[in-house]
Amino acid sequence: MLEMEDFLMIRDLYHQGMNISQISRETGFNRRTVRKYITTQLPPTASKRIGKPSKLDKYMDYIEQRITEYPLSAARIYREIQDQGFTGKYTIVKDYIRQIRPEERVPAILRYETKPGVQAQVDWAECDRIEVDESSRKLYCFSMILGYSRVRFMEYTLSTDAITFILCHQHAFEYFGGYTQEILYDNIKQIIIKRAIRPKENTWNSKFEDFFTYHGFIPRLCKPYCPHTKGKIENSIGYMKRDFLLGSSFESLADMNQQILHWLNRVNGEVHGTTNEIPFERLKQENLKSLSTIQPYQVRREEERKISKDAYVSYLGNRYSVPYQYAGRSAILELQENRMVIRVGSEVICSHTVIPGHSRTIREKQHFKGLLSLAMTCNSRCRQKSKPLFKMLGPQVEHRPLSVYDSYSSEVNR
Repeated sequence: MLEMEDFLMIRDLYHQGMNISQISRETGFNRRTVRKYITTQLPPTASKRIGKPSKLDKYMDYIEQRITEYPLSAARIYREIQDQGFTGKYTIVKDYIRQIRPEERVPAILRYETKPGVQAQVDWAECDRIEVDESSRKLYCFSMILGYSRVRFMEYTLSTDAITFILCHQHAFEYFGGYTQEILYDNIKQIIIKRAIRPKENTWNSKFEDFFTYHGFIPRLCKPYCPHTKGKIENSIGYMKRDFLLGSSFESLADMNQQILHWLNRVNGEVHGTTNEIPFERLKQENLKSLSTIQPYQVRREEERKISKDAYVSYLGNRYSVPYQYAGRSAILELQENRMVIRVGSEVICSHTVIPGHSRTIREKQHFKGLLSLAMTCNSRCRQKSKPLFKMLGPQVEHRPLSVYDSYSSEVNR
């Protein structure tokens, strides 16, 4: 079919006195086409193509009604019309719904900027799994960001319990050089047990309540189902996963935390995309509450372990010796910073400094003093008490009295 411009050109050349052959040579169209369009007064129009009826035709009104009433998924609509007898494929349903679904407008969000030293935001993130102590464990990332300066802190952990939560806060405060007046959180059990209408009536996690009361900062809670309230921390976690975690290699949990610290120092020293300033430079204006004005908050964590038969306990992939007399018993590890105290019942049996790395063995000689002599004595006793596995029997010999031989000798002499 000719374009409108070609149709008008053929008509114009014809009115200039050119014949069909001349117009054909001039335009490149064959003479039959030229003859057709100089003898008609109607411009070329595209003929409508009659398509084949679709299996979806008789369900379109129903689909439109359902989509208008509720934002149902294509899979849901597909199941519903299948129940009504539809035998077509899911693809044509999905494509049709994409065409008719009303456009959803994303509501505008007011960016909330905080003044220096006022607020920080905190969140947990799951980061796949990690092999520790010969078992697969979930890996978590604690993250805190200062609202004004955008300085970030992150730490990987194997637990999200209240004690770990408090320790991560302490490490973040040390990294920042202080803490803000208030900190924004999700509604998680490490912080709050029961949320009330009035904040004063909230039931806080007792361990965390003791921590924030000691430091004097105010915990703020996000409104339920409003994740954009913590937009700064959400974006920070997403950036960490893309820019640091994805495709990286680590030797241990300690190595991960060492590497993330280097990464934090780098990104906190680069221009931030929102403030267009360097976070470390803005940190100088935060005016944080100083840690030097209070004594360090004492945190002690406990974990249960089984002492192995060779007198070791395992912690974060490393093995620590204990006095051999306690082999096979259950023990409690009391952990405070990088110190580990090992207790059996109420008795403290030894202590260790927690070391970084993986698959290392920390052995104290005094824990095995006397074990060799005890083993030798035990082996000797076992040999004395042991019975042979079998007996060797000699040949069977018949025993006769001497009178038999005497009678035999008398018979011979006769």
